[in-house]
Amino acid sequence: MKLYTYKNCGTCRKAVKWLQENSVEFDEIPIRETPPSQKELKAMLKYLGGSSELRRLFNTSGGDYRELDLKTKLPDMNEADAIELLSSNGNLIKRPFLLLADAGTVGFAEPVWSHLLLS
Repeated sequence: MKLYTYKNCGTCRKAVKWLQENSVEFDEIPIRETPPSQKELKAMLKYLGGSSELRRLFNTSGGDYRELDLKTKLPDMNEADAIELLSSNGNLIKRPFLLLADAGTVGFAEPVWSHLLLS
């Protein structure tokens, strides 16, 4: 199990604490320095529900998202270009980014994580 996080992200810290409290082993990877690969991003997109959920991969509240004006560009962007952009800039990716062998999710919602990891 891989968990991509950003050290200054409060939500990421909450997720790590929750995993530790629930004795869940994971590999923590710094998302800015080592963004998920295109293959991992495509897998996550599939787990989130497919191409129609592309926006969910993006950190829409981040500075890079605003700076690149992705709010207006993303609706017209094809999946391949979006995946390439995300894989080259970890700041653009919604975090925490939790990837399992056969599932995944972005953001931290305790009920979702409990379902994925504890059931």
